[in-house]
Amino acid sequence: MRRLTAALLIAVAGLAGCAGEQPEPPKVVLPGAPGDQPQVVASAAPDAGVPVDVEADYLRMMIAHHEQALEMTALAPERAQHPKVRALAERIGGAQGPEIGAMQGWLDTRGFGEEHSGHGHPTGHDHATMPGMATPEQLAQLRDSTGADFDRLFLQLMIAHHEGALTMATDVLTRGREEQVHAMATDVLVTQQSEIDTMRGLQGEVG
Repeated sequence: MRRLTAALLIAVAGLAGCAGEQPEPPKVVLPGAPGDQPQVVASAAPDAGVPVDVEADYLRMMIAHHEQALEMTALAPERAQHPKVRALAERIGGAQGPEIGAMQGWLDTRGFGEEHSGHGHPTGHDHATMPGMATPEQLAQLRDSTGADFDRLFLQLMIAHHEGALTMATDVLTRGREEQVHAMATDVLVTQQSEIDTMRGLQGEVG
């Protein structure tokens, strides 16, 4: 489904770029929640004279966002009680690690790599301003919890974290112009919305 959505995104953007000398801005397909119809919105019109700063800024922030998710999922094997919570954490960690590599690769090949610090966090961005980021106090509470308490707090924080990622991805899809980043952001929307649905279901199971 993710490949299909990304391909649809690229195809729609390409068709918009072929219509006339002054084409309308390409359309972006925003996938809805399972069972909902996708939404088509206009993105920013391509301008060869404008660097892809919107995309670079998004990727730098999303790398830090993903890294916090990995920090949270790394706690689950020793602290989670419910096997489905442990399995979900493993799935999230297994997906977001390679995604960080893909995003950093995009930045490096376009000369933005030097703007990423050697500690794995983007320079010039305050974590507190990124949607969905857990606070240091919340992370400390998560580290100090075990069993069902950990399961409940992990799901609460990770749902908020994923919802923040959806906000960031939607923003770059509506303001950005680069197809590869659009495909990555669409993948974030599809994958993390599905995981939010799973986590909401798990909240009823862990109590």
